Amino acid sequence: MIQRFILSLISLALTGVLVLACQQPNTNNQTTNPPTTQTITNSVWLGLVGDTADVQGVTQAGTVLMGGSTDVDAAMRWMLERAGGGDVVIIRASGSTGYNNYLFTLGAKVNSVETLLINSRELANNPEIERRLRNAEMLFIAGGDQANYVNFWRNTRVHEAINYLANVKKIPIGGTSAGCAILGHLYFSALEGTIRSEEALANPFDQRITIGRNDFVNMPFLTNTITDTHYDSPERLGRHVTFLARVIRDTMPNAVIRGIGVEERTAVAINAEGKATVFGVGSAYFLWQNGLESVPEECVAGKPLVWNRNNQAVRSYIISGSQQGNGSFDMTNWSAAHSGGQPGFVSVRSGQLFRQ
Repeated sequence: MIQRFILSLISLALTGVLVLACQQPNTNNQTTNPPTTQTITNSVWLGLVGDTADVQGVTQAGTVLMGGSTDVDAAMRWMLERAGGGDVVIIRASGSTGYNNYLFTLGAKVNSVETLLINSRELANNPEIERRLRNAEMLFIAGGDQANYVNFWRNTRVHEAINYLANVKKIPIGGTSAGCAILGHLYFSALEGTIRSEEALANPFDQRITIGRNDFVNMPFLTNTITDTHYDSPERLGRHVTFLARVIRDTMPNAVIRGIGVEERTAVAINAEGKATVFGVGSAYFLWQNGLESVPEECVAGKPLVWNRNNQAVRSYIISGSQQGNGSFDMTNWSAAHSGGQPGFVSVRSGQLFRQ
């Protein structure tokens, strides 16, 4: 009995040593393996509705600029119809899966809808995320904070994938609110926070006016163009005109600087030929410098903006949206004859905005 008891104690002791040895951390400085597809999925994948198998539909290029608040069903359907029955990918840096069921059941057949949460540069440089993006037949960038998109995505694999989808694969791409704000070749980055119209007009060199230039998303027909959203909540025409003035004053480009502002619950849809129409309940504002000679009279730090040019500094064309899509604006020739909207001019005198 005594011998058997002693042997049992020795066996338990050896077992404990083995368990402890197996639990010791790896201290040999070996590089850990990269995350598996499943690990990546668990960290960024917010779910998928539909078929997980990849399909390759025949797509049509198109761009949707949505102004924020409630999404515009007709504009979303316009994009889905151009996805060729393929796979839809939503990207965001915050939020949840709200788009998955909404888009999958909106009436235009697609293979799947999935949402990826990409909230770090590490994730934005992940090859698996890049692969999922490049396989998409439609891409939509959700709202949030465009400063996060700039900080997390610019100069990463995600950045490269977006431009591949826009200019090589040529799929429909859209964004709302912050997702729309980054689609112009010029963009308000909000890296120092947001700014109201009256503040921007009072000092066009306010430190919060941070504008990116030709270093992020390269969407067709949005060259030399800066977008703005939530145009009616609060009024943002004044700050938008100030953004145009800053670009002109800072760079004096040999090209007319332009802007597209979109009110909430409204969307601008631009087809593959560059013809834009407006969906929704609000209006879209197409703004452009009234010729290369129309530069701000005074755009300096600490003083109100002056950009008058005989009350015709900036040309405007305002199109009200509709459920079926209203108006036609030629993005290939901003000086062409457009239809369905109201032409006019915008000017600024001593920091005060005037429209006619």
